[in-house]
Amino acid sequence: MATSYKKYISLDKIIIIVFKQFVDREIELKWLNRSYKQKYSSFLILYGRRRVGKTELLKHFSKDKDHIYFLATTKTERENLKDLQNVMANFLKDELFRKVDFIGWEDLFKEFTKRTKKIIIIIDEFPYLIELNKAILSIFQRIWDENLKDKQIMLILCGSSIGMMETEVLGYRSPLYGRRTGQWKVEPFKFRDLKLFFPKYGFEDRLMFYSFLDGIPHYLNQMDTTKTPLWNIQNKVLKRGEYLYEEAENLLRQEFREPRNYFSILHAIADGNTRYGEICNKTELDKPLVSQYLKNLINLHIVKKEYPITQKKETRNTRYELSDNYYDFWFKFVYPNKSLIEEDKHDILMKNIKEKLTLHYSKVFEQVCREIVFDLHNLNRIGRWWYKDKEIDIVGLNEQQNMILFGECKWSKRKIGMETIEDLEKKSREVRWKNHKRREIYVLFSKSGFTEDIKSLAQNRTNLQLYDVDRLEKLYRRT
Repeated sequence: MATSYKKYISLDKIIIIVFKQFVDREIELKWLNRSYKQKYSSFLILYGRRRVGKTELLKHFSKDKDHIYFLATTKTERENLKDLQNVMANFLKDELFRKVDFIGWEDLFKEFTKRTKKIIIIIDEFPYLIELNKAILSIFQRIWDENLKDKQIMLILCGSSIGMMETEVLGYRSPLYGRRTGQWKVEPFKFRDLKLFFPKYGFEDRLMFYSFLDGIPHYLNQMDTTKTPLWNIQNKVLKRGEYLYEEAENLLRQEFREPRNYFSILHAIADGNTRYGEICNKTELDKPLVSQYLKNLINLHIVKKEYPITQKKETRNTRYELSDNYYDFWFKFVYPNKSLIEEDKHDILMKNIKEKLTLHYSKVFEQVCREIVFDLHNLNRIGRWWYKDKEIDIVGLNEQQNMILFGECKWSKRKIGMETIEDLEKKSREVRWKNHKRREIYVLFSKSGFTEDIKSLAQNRTNLQLYDVDRLEKLYRRT
């Protein structure tokens, strides 16, 4: 969802009326509509992180079609069954159906499908039903096999618990394995999509928004688009009582009964302790415990593993990173400063985090530059590279063309000069990947531009590309 504005002029003031509009889920909508138009039944699994827009997507897709939408809750299984029955009765406009005492889920679906033709049945937050009764997976297997698969019915199971959806619903041991006709993980918006939410802002401001909101549409819509990104940080995140001040904690408490140690690990990672040993030392937790907690966080897609792009994943040279910028920002700036926020000591808080905030923008700038490079160049893989004390921000690979791309990103007030390309070329020689037959490309990104000598060099070299903020802004205007 993005926010658009229409202005109406009255005698003495401008009244701004805010309209919500659905944006940029064309690929997902095409997939859903393609499945719907098929002559046979379809069984789809849709999942993704909370607040990513799954429900809005399903409501937009089904709004002009016969459908029922049911949101499972933490009520008892019997109460959920009754709630679904009421939704079905509303669709059928049948009060007698509402009053029937159905034995269970199979009985309910069997009777409902007798009275319907082509219909979409959406069950949102399906993992809640799994938590209430593990047998629900086998029950829905029988519902599909015996009642739905031979009718023109589209069944969509949707969930926000990514780990549970991937293991319990999509996993090969699941009773539903082999039944689904399609699945889709709804991802956050890319940085390039933020121009839909913030059309009046430039590249730098959009990057700052992205640094603490990621591409989560619900968070993006919380912003005051008449204010600066820094104002929104201070007033929409770093302020007691605000939605985004509490959001990370609320989400994690839904996933973990005792989140204290998880919070400690997430704070350690956000604070720059990205290696396993560093996390153990920072948290002072036992190594086996940290290992299990990290595994759980990875299964939930809250934490991800990173490896040097040219190395095998089995390598011990592993780093752990938070999976999205909102969690990273929250555990870097909110979690360790809750006392200052609660006491409303904003001047002290902002003074304390000023330098670290710039470093945070720099880290996100690297992410954005990797996205840009991947979009512009024909690459199979992209990531970072490191070895001992050496590190390269961007390394992209094209296996078929034996091409390797090296990039550096500088979010500083100084212009990039010759020393940066010389240092990058020196480090690139340490990267072991098809060294005797590879073609090399160098790309530099700079917030503050480039010195004249490196501009002159780039004009005479076809394998050196320079991107300042102005060029990036023009690039995003075209996409």
